[in-house]
Amino acid sequence: MPLTIKPKENCRWDLLALGEIMLRFDPRDRRVSTTRSFDVCEGGGEYNVARGLKRCFGLNTAVVTAFVDNAVGRLLQDLIFQGGVDQSLVRWVPDDGVGRLVRNGLNFTERGFGVRAALGCSDRGHTAASQMKPGDVDWDEIFGRHGVRWFHTGGIFCALSETTAEVALEAAAAARRHGAIVSYDLNYRASLWKAIGSKERAQAVNRRLAPLVDVMIGNEEDFSAALGFEVPGMDENITRIETAGFQRMIETVLKEFPFQVVATTLRKATTASRNDWGALCYCDGAFHQAKERKDLEIYDRVGGGDGFASGLIYGFLTGQTPQWAVECGAAHGALAMTTPGDTTMATLPEVLQLMQGKSARIAR
Repeated sequence: MPLTIKPKENCRWDLLALGEIMLRFDPRDRRVSTTRSFDVCEGGGEYNVARGLKRCFGLNTAVVTAFVDNAVGRLLQDLIFQGGVDQSLVRWVPDDGVGRLVRNGLNFTERGFGVRAALGCSDRGHTAASQMKPGDVDWDEIFGRHGVRWFHTGGIFCALSETTAEVALEAAAAARRHGAIVSYDLNYRASLWKAIGSKERAQAVNRRLAPLVDVMIGNEEDFSAALGFEVPGMDENITRIETAGFQRMIETVLKEFPFQVVATTLRKATTASRNDWGALCYCDGAFHQAKERKDLEIYDRVGGGDGFASGLIYGFLTGQTPQWAVECGAAHGALAMTTPGDTTMATLPEVLQLMQGKSARIAR
């Protein structure tokens, strides 16, 4: 095993995630601009990983985030209860009455269909999570006294404000001091960075964090836009990257940042509802590639990458081989995209069945 992971019996949590959790409004088969009703669920790039590890894989996970103490915040709390992620580290901020000073984040997302791409419209300015700052959380208490095996955060949280990037740095440094594995999902979102310096700012922030990261996760756009590396063979629409080109890019990245693991999903979006789907993982001096699934039918693509990350991390946390871990991540990510919402509804038996290549024949 390339990763030295703390024993489970010495830690309260298998994984701790740091990030913002928003209330997602889903117009189902309609569009955000024309619907008259929405389904709601919780979601956030970093949280989705913790929830997947708890809900699908049965590990003990917790989240550090912040909510305004009002009805919307308590709705988010209620939704998180269903997924089972420990909320004891959530910070509750007093409500100012109308959200002038602080609020909870909202995310309106269409699933897309056929030639119509998925569409996201966030409403997350001056949220409670974006106002978190260094010193708000006693990280040495969390990682030292309670114990955490794996810490996960990412570029979405770091893009929320000047202070959230500093919080992530503070947390990752504490995790390293206390022997936790640190994973980071670059998760580049142009909409989050465009008002605060665009790609240049994203690269400056992510390059400060990269030396603290053991497991770096991202797709081809992430490594290009968020870390500044050229990806050979990437087309201008970022619809596909050949495996050989990504391998060459990873080899270049490792010369500057000695990550122990680098992992990515490999996706070709033929349409919004049909994708080729695979994954690649560099670990212990070798590349490991998951089985590619051609023409995968997509119900809701949001959360597929987070599903991959949680499956991959589950493999490492349970002592499996890198090949098994990347296969688990790819299978779980594929299943996460067959159901609505940001978070997984898959079960571990379903993941294992898909990894074994069994059919989707009805079970009854």
